[in-house]
Amino acid sequence: MKEVYDLIIIGAGPAGLSAGLYGARAKLNVLIVEKEKSGGQIVMTEEVANYPGSIENASGPSLTARMVQQADAFGAERTLDTITEVQIDGKIKVLKGEKRNYKAKAVIIATGAKSKPIGCPGEKEFTGKGVSYCATCDADFFTDLEVFVVGGGDAAVEEAMYLTKFARKVTIIHRRDKLRAAKSIQEKAFKNPKIQFLWNAAVKEIKGDGVVQSMIVKNTITGEEKEIFADEDDGTFGIFVFIGYNPVTQLFEGILDMERGYIKTDENMKTNIPGVFAAGDCRVKSLRQVVTATSDGAIAAVEAEKYIADTFDV
Repeated sequence: MKEVYDLIIIGAGPAGLSAGLYGARAKLNVLIVEKEKSGGQIVMTEEVANYPGSIENASGPSLTARMVQQADAFGAERTLDTITEVQIDGKIKVLKGEKRNYKAKAVIIATGAKSKPIGCPGEKEFTGKGVSYCATCDADFFTDLEVFVVGGGDAAVEEAMYLTKFARKVTIIHRRDKLRAAKSIQEKAFKNPKIQFLWNAAVKEIKGDGVVQSMIVKNTITGEEKEIFADEDDGTFGIFVFIGYNPVTQLFEGILDMERGYIKTDENMKTNIPGVFAAGDCRVKSLRQVVTATSDGAIAAVEAEKYIADTFDV
């Protein structure tokens, strides 16, 4: 570990790995700090069909592995630690972790976002016991069972299609009467005989004894509520939640300018503090996809290199 790094990147998702690759390739001393495992949300995705060049049935884990390999090849260091406090308004940025403290001339925040919960009674209690936020992780547990997918966007519909490989029946629960997913994705879902739809509906409560056994669903138009029970022979069913994400930016509240929890940047990924950049799903942007995250990371690293050269007379 170096005394002062040129660049420290917080987060090892596509944005962070892209930034690490570009920073290290520019001969900066780069450290990527990740609290869990590399890849971010993409590691939970079975198929990445819309990333340019991913024509070999690329999965989230396989694409991430390539990104990690590239960043490592150019010399970016990686470490597992959780940053708990930051002092980033000075010329040298200080990041305090659970394992040790780190110093850098510039910082790129690429902390991403986490799945947004439904927020209903029983959800937390039955997470891991029927409630899931990752089809790739948990689909196998529901082989030949019935599952419900909550949401109507790209992620919800794509994961519903993936679940049909395991479950005998998949029902998409959406609070409106039409999906928000891309038309091409919708068309595939409508053609899949295993997928059904429960329109104008919202999950209000999840019940069970040890595992999910029923849930109460409310009609968003009429207000009528009904309880859906697990098949007697099954004893349980799965509930997969894909209704959006919350940015992982709490550490920077009151320090950086934000909008609804997302970090504000300009088009060059600069925040309101010199030498601090943000990239990927944690920042204010119109599209949160792998391709935009990697783009953000590349831009942030290039701009960080310029900042370091200008500020430290490199």
